[in-house]
Amino acid sequence: MLKAKTFVKKTKRGNVVKIVREHYLRDDLSCGSLLCTVCPNLSPAKLSDSQSVASTLSSGSHYLLIDTNIALHQIDFLEDRNITDVIVLQTVLQEVRHLNEAVYKRIRTIIENKDKRFFVFCNEHHRATYIDREPHESVNDRNDRAIRVATAWYEKHLKEFNIDIIMLSNDIDNKDKAVKSGLKSYQVLDYVKSLKSCEYLVDHLSHGLSDKVTPGDKKVMFDEHLSLYDIKMGIKSSRFHQGKFEASRENYLEGYVSCSAFDKQVLIRGLKNLNRAVHEDVVAIQIFPKNQWVGASGTVQVDEHMDEEEDLNTMPEGSSQNSIFVRPTGRVVGIIKRNWRNYCGVLLPSGNKESIRHIFIPSEKRIPRIRIETRQADILMSHRIIVSIDCWPRSSRYPLGHFVRDIGPMGERETEEEVLLLEHDIPHLPFSQAVNDCLPKLPWSIADYEFVLREDLRNLVVCSVDPPGCTDIDDALHFRHLANGNCEVGVHIADLSYFVRPGTALDLEAQKRGTSVYLCDKRIDMVPATLSSNLCSLRSNEDRLAFSGVWEMTMDGDIVSRKFCKTVIRSVASLTYAEAQILIDDASRTDPLSVGLRGLNALAKKLKQRRIDAGALTLASAEVRFHIDSETHDPIGIEAKELKETNSMVEEFMLLANCEVARHIRKEFPQCAVLRRHPTPALSSFDLLVNAAAVKGVEIRCGTGKDLARSLENAVIPGDPFFNILLRIVSTRCMTQAVYFCSGMLPEEEYFHYGLAVPLYTHFTSPIRRYPDLLVHRLLAASVGQDKTYTQLLDRNVVHEWCQNMNYRHHQAQLVQRSSIALHTQLYFKDKCLDEDAYILFVRRNAIVVLVRRYGLESTIFLKDIEGSTKFVYEEEKCKLTVGNVVMQMFDRVVVQISVEDCSIQHRKLKMRLVQPHIPGISVEPVFMTVGSSGDSFHPKPETIKP
Repeated sequence: MLKAKTFVKKTKRGNVVKIVREHYLRDDLSCGSLLCTVCPNLSPAKLSDSQSVASTLSSGSHYLLIDTNIALHQIDFLEDRNITDVIVLQTVLQEVRHLNEAVYKRIRTIIENKDKRFFVFCNEHHRATYIDREPHESVNDRNDRAIRVATAWYEKHLKEFNIDIIMLSNDIDNKDKAVKSGLKSYQVLDYVKSLKSCEYLVDHLSHGLSDKVTPGDKKVMFDEHLSLYDIKMGIKSSRFHQGKFEASRENYLEGYVSCSAFDKQVLIRGLKNLNRAVHEDVVAIQIFPKNQWVGASGTVQVDEHMDEEEDLNTMPEGSSQNSIFVRPTGRVVGIIKRNWRNYCGVLLPSGNKESIRHIFIPSEKRIPRIRIETRQADILMSHRIIVSIDCWPRSSRYPLGHFVRDIGPMGERETEEEVLLLEHDIPHLPFSQAVNDCLPKLPWSIADYEFVLREDLRNLVVCSVDPPGCTDIDDALHFRHLANGNCEVGVHIADLSYFVRPGTALDLEAQKRGTSVYLCDKRIDMVPATLSSNLCSLRSNEDRLAFSGVWEMTMDGDIVSRKFCKTVIRSVASLTYAEAQILIDDASRTDPLSVGLRGLNALAKKLKQRRIDAGALTLASAEVRFHIDSETHDPIGIEAKELKETNSMVEEFMLLANCEVARHIRKEFPQCAVLRRHPTPALSSFDLLVNAAAVKGVEIRCGTGKDLARSLENAVIPGDPFFNILLRIVSTRCMTQAVYFCSGMLPEEEYFHYGLAVPLYTHFTSPIRRYPDLLVHRLLAASVGQDKTYTQLLDRNVVHEWCQNMNYRHHQAQLVQRSSIALHTQLYFKDKCLDEDAYILFVRRNAIVVLVRRYGLESTIFLKDIEGSTKFVYEEEKCKLTVGNVVMQMFDRVVVQISVEDCSIQHRKLKMRLVQPHIPGISVEPVFMTVGSSGDSFHPKPETIKP
């Protein structure tokens, strides 16, 4: 049956147009039940003939039919293994997709799981269940009526098979109308209580999403959020501003909002002004008059209150009035978009063992505590769990949420690593069968025709140089002298694009993951190990497919000619940085490999100096390497990473290749090239660095990148060689994040890479572990006639979306790597207590942030006077804190005591205390080394993973 659907639509220009579309209705659509003998078998049935969990609401077997409210807000309940045989209407699925893309994807995942038996019924195309929208009927009311009509049809259709249809709805109006029409409709809580042996499911139920005050609520604590209409009008009139809220890591009473109208982030101070904003929410803010603008407090404060009656007008202790640090200040007036997710953490012990109400403490410091109800507290109290926020009423000090699932016992390495991966949204499940089906069958060898299509470079002395233990070898190099006095340099990159074809399940999974993730004791691959550690890895003495860049250069580093081509190579050696350095330093070695490495190293030094002269920055970061026990996988040694000349040598040629490829693909594909830029930081972001250096008598100029590079080069204090490294570490914190982008989405003047001081840059050299490199390979291959383009690759809007995901994945991978280092550091220092030299990185009003050079550890030390008689004087502009008679400034050397705080397993963490300078009531007595029962004299062969 053909039916016409008519509706009106408003165009971007404000015009209203009438649209008429054909809508087909059918009689042959299946109901999805295995019991049904009436429906044609056009699609596989999913709904079983026997119920796995019995309900007192049904005398026999039953199917569930959910409305949109249940699908949106009770997804954790629906994901439980005991919830099966569920009918998902097309109406509901379409509404969910429109309202919440994340929930829609989770529902699709459930539907694809055959064990869950969720069936999608196309009620909008079935003649018996399709309904027209009535005059003056809202879209929402029409959809609710469509759900009731479909429920009634199912009830009648399956009546002879003794199957009850239970419609679940938390929409009171919709449920009541269903009951009045004779349907079995219940709220989800009533249904859960009717299930036998599933009492735990009550913990999974959402509280709803209302932030309104009901008559039974306690007194109002927060201001009401403005409606989206009022917010829109306020933004249009410039009364309000929109931006993403970022909670402070150091002070729970402060947060920041980035707005395009201001150079600096807007400061939000106090719980009343924060007004229930949660980290990463998109909020509307009102700016205070300029005479009320202040700077951040500089105080480290942790939320330790348990009282609902806490004074919400409490402000952070102290605030900066210095004009250098003062920034726009305001308050949150409304929420434009909530960006809540599932949070990992622990339950706070309750004084009442019988209570079902508990406080959940998230692992992420920037997330507020969450109130939940659970009847499993005695089990969960010693476990890491996942909780989801449901709502934040105006009458509650904390948001309300519900228990999602148990991760595992606290303190166990596997549990803690799982928490890190979940908290940072790292895809880490095993690769699906569909992905594995895309892999070549082993044993595999290069097809004969590839030697015709590619250049055969197996005669060249090619080698790779990587960290010890590296198995995913992306890149290799070669160097040889030419008869004309010049040299030839080759950068050979694994040709992953040969194996990963566009649009396949393997490609889509790599696109989703975005990057390989390197933890301290393992690697989470972007592509299966068959490719990353085998067929694509440029291992020595094996023929491998590569994408090569070959340059003829003068011995001074000037490029004479360049060529990009797909090749076959055979590496002669897979070296570590240390092994390559030995070959370079041993002048007695004259074999082709050693000579080639010396040529590469000499040329790399000239290329590096040329970059530095052009204004490229040489920054620093505190990095450590762990020695991992091969059996227990626990850390048994820790040390700061030592960089050799060979590290810089490889880096220079990777930079050369990336810059050259960027120029090439930008020229060939000006609208869709995948590039990488580093936005120029605002001058104000360097204020802290400039002031701290000035206190030490060092001038830092940061007008341009070249000025900053020269200032850092000259910033030397005789007798303190580590001072320059500290300056470079702090400089790194002042920088903006480098990002991937599509060339057609930005003007050319914004392509510039500030840190490298180059106009064009991209990533080409690591396709095994970075998806943007794979895209660049595809563009480059098309430009040299060795592959074809495809529609999505040439669509700048699609490429822009890819870049957004790659930026997110890259950033999350960096964060989880740091968290993994923190976790393994904590494991290493368990049962240890030792004193170490450290340097002050930052000064706060009541704390100092220190860096332990030996281990590359960074930690905040709270300066809390036990007796309360010591005077604190904080001078922000001088980066100085005076405690009693002791003065501490940025970059000062101190002695700290490192141990693991073990007063409670829930709060086990690495802790540093001040030893020197000695401050009565604050500093602790020195202890040179205390070893626990596990001992400290381990010397097995270290096993490490590429950083």
